[in-house]
Order: sequence, then C-alpha cells, then structure tokens
Amino acid sequence: MNILAALTQAEAKLKKQADIVRKQLQAVRSARKILGREVASGGKRVGRKKLKKRVMSAAARARIGKATKERWAKFRAAKAKGKR
Repeated sequence: MNILAALTQAEAKLKKQADIVRKQLQAVRSARKILGREVASGGKRVGRKKLKKRVMSAAARARIGKATKERWAKFRAAKAKGKR
C-alpha cells in the first residue's frame, strides 16, 4: 500500500473521530448549561446559588460533645476490660 494513501486514510479516520467527539462535547456542554452549572472560561461557576452555612446552637454542640465523650468512655472501658 502506498504510504501517502495510508496517511490520507488515517487522516480521514481521525477527522471522523474528531467530529464525533465534538458532537459529544457539545451535548455535554448543553446539558451542563441546562442544569445551571455552566463554568466560565476562568473556572468560576456561573448561575449557581451559594449555599448558606448551617449554624448550630451552643446547646446542640454541648449535647453532641457530651454524647461523644460518653461513647469514647464506654469504648475505652470495654477495651481496658478486654485486656485484663
């Protein structure tokens, strides 16, 4: 087979694959835009609402801390009991 013909055939095959990939990329971009998560060229998200930070009350933090300490105390007691 002629080298030039082989190169021409390979080029045609790659162009066909490139067209398929371009169409897929366009479909993905369209889907992202529809979902409102389009990314600008600078990497900054556009059209997305910022979520508010959740705030926990001091009483809730105290309850969680107390429960955690109790769980660890129970774990350490069981561990010490098993070593003897």
